[in-house]
Amino acid sequence: MHWIIETLQRFPEIAIFLTLAVGFAIGGIKFGKFSLGNVTGVLVAGVLIGQINISISPNVKSVFFLMFLFAVGYSVGPQFFRGLKSDGLPQVLFAVVLCVACLLSTFVAAKLAGYNVGQAAGLLSGACTISAVLGVASDSINQLGIPDDQKQAFIKALPVAYAVSYLFGTAGSAWFLASAGPKLLRVNLAKECADYETKMGGQLEGGELSAYRKLTTRAFRVNEGSRCIGKTIAEYESQFTIPRVFVVRIRQQSKVCEPEPNTIIQATDILGLAGPRELILQQQAVIGPEVEDREVFDFPVEMLDVVLTNKAFVGKTLAEVRESDAGNRARGVFLRKIIRAGQEIPLNAGTKVDRGDVLQLVGATRDVERVAKNLGYADRPTDNTDIVFMGTGIVLGALVGAMVIHFGKVPISLSTSGGALIAGLVCGWLRSVNRTFGRIPGPALWVFNQIGLTTFIAVVGLTTGPSFVAGLREAGVSLFLWGVFVTTIPFVIGLYAGKYLFKMHPGILLGACAGARTTTAALGAIQDEAQSKVPALGYTITYAVGNTLLIMWGVAIVLMMK
Repeated sequence: MHWIIETLQRFPEIAIFLTLAVGFAIGGIKFGKFSLGNVTGVLVAGVLIGQINISISPNVKSVFFLMFLFAVGYSVGPQFFRGLKSDGLPQVLFAVVLCVACLLSTFVAAKLAGYNVGQAAGLLSGACTISAVLGVASDSINQLGIPDDQKQAFIKALPVAYAVSYLFGTAGSAWFLASAGPKLLRVNLAKECADYETKMGGQLEGGELSAYRKLTTRAFRVNEGSRCIGKTIAEYESQFTIPRVFVVRIRQQSKVCEPEPNTIIQATDILGLAGPRELILQQQAVIGPEVEDREVFDFPVEMLDVVLTNKAFVGKTLAEVRESDAGNRARGVFLRKIIRAGQEIPLNAGTKVDRGDVLQLVGATRDVERVAKNLGYADRPTDNTDIVFMGTGIVLGALVGAMVIHFGKVPISLSTSGGALIAGLVCGWLRSVNRTFGRIPGPALWVFNQIGLTTFIAVVGLTTGPSFVAGLREAGVSLFLWGVFVTTIPFVIGLYAGKYLFKMHPGILLGACAGARTTTAALGAIQDEAQSKVPALGYTITYAVGNTLLIMWGVAIVLMMK
């Protein structure tokens, strides 16, 4: 044991990877539906291992933190700038209101409790579950004109306050929004979301009637006397709007071919249909008996993610796209799901698509390829990351953030971390506008995001471990109670502002609260309660704005407390 301790002290890089391994294991442990998560798990592991006094250069955590912040900005950049448009502006303003409430409630709590700068910033970080505040606030504290020993005392107080308030910040947010939120709004959330889906054209995702999850192919022989005889393929398919059924292949006079829209259906033809199972099964009574014909369906199919970049479709509903010339050219292709800012959104006839949305298409390879070129950029799996783009973005952002402007005796600076975040926002938006450069694949982005943040947290835990226990013992109960205050008060303000000021739909409002507070766990709980993905419509823009503002509040709370 003495040799292990001595080795970890001599080679702190080993301690970092040990902390990551133990922390991810701790974070993955489930307590019912709740788990600590990777960040808190790594912090706990770092504090425990850090009791043996491990010294690590602060440059290590700075490097990984910049990598994390750039990845955050890159992920939410398209939605952040989309929100600045007129149709997204109400959600942007709502997110600003809730985020300002988070900052002010933290400031009030810290002043009433008599907390120092470090405790206040840690309280904001944990109660609002925005771990990046730890890094941004640390940079801001280091820029204060105070003695170094006082700076270190404040910085050591950060993870203590974070750890104590984070527990309710995560679990409490999910419980409050999913359970207490609908009661405060006085609504039946499931009914409200079901009514909204009906108004928007019916639910097309999830459930037993999903056209986009229950696709199948079947072949039917046209009976003598069938109503289909004499109709063209286009006329037959026109009876299906959303969801759709297509004749993908046809056998006529023993020859299998791809039918044209003006191909006339004749008796004894074999029609190869593709579409939702429940609709296709109904066609046996219309067409004729089902038959086994392997050759009819002997063609390659593909499931492909396509990033929407074509301006012609931006802001249009799925129904409008379906009725357009582009919709007619998309025959044979099914839309399986839409991903926006990492979240799957509802598929309704009234759902509007936007630049940067990822549309998952499925169909014959030739048809999918044709539609992908019309919509935008085919996002095929790749291992290549544009490191030149990423590295240059971080450098330029950090240089801008390093600039200090003095207002009187008060130094104002974004800090290198804030600059990296802004650079990520801009680079993510540029990537959504032009897909020919700046690619960072999803797995690589996960590494930059998760490993960047958790390595930063690991170093924080290891270096503050010896003082962590004493700080927790000194202010634990008080911090927890004030954490409950900072977690819940902004939600109350947000719910009533959203209902009476912004006139938002209850489901979308609750999703917007989860987004502005960047708590994905709460969004999942809300969607479970609503039995719908409607809340995701309020999550994406507010998440982008909330992620940006709450991180920048790390600078603001330090200046306010100073």
